[in-house]
Amino acid sequence: MMEVPALPELRFREPQVEDAAAMWRIVQDSGVLDPNSPYCYLLLCRDFAATCAVAEVGTQAIGFVTAYVPPNQPDTLFVWQIGVTEAFRNKRIAALLLAQVLGREACRGVTHIETTIAPSNQASMALFEGLARPKGAVMTEVPGFGTELFPEIGHEPERRYRIGPLSAPSAG
Repeated sequence: MMEVPALPELRFREPQVEDAAAMWRIVQDSGVLDPNSPYCYLLLCRDFAATCAVAEVGTQAIGFVTAYVPPNQPDTLFVWQIGVTEAFRNKRIAALLLAQVLGREACRGVTHIETTIAPSNQASMALFEGLARPKGAVMTEVPGFGTELFPEIGHEPERRYRIGPLSAPSAG
């Protein structure tokens, strides 16, 4: 089990629709993550709460992960976005959020993780490489989304990575 950093009142839980605004603000403040509409975060909190998580200190959301199990890949958790407020970065919160979701009943059959990472996002690359290693998994690049697919000019490609198989299927 991953060691929890010594932070007062740090807890992890499923998101509620009331968390959507805080999640959206964390993305806006990051300066790195692709912003989605506030409505998108409402839907993620409502429809995918079992595979998403919020980290909070006291009553303040300080991080989140949005993820889902694709209908045509029940063995895969697709990690859409992970955000942590600046004051709490580099404290393993992102890794703990992922571990918390992987340990849930909704991820019982998950043997692989997929995600997309822009080439400039070295923090995400390090996070997922660090996740793969202790689980005895291989991180493989598979076809992702090229710049030509994004409507805005200058969007980086999103390289897609598949991590697995995990050392054992996640259990709830």
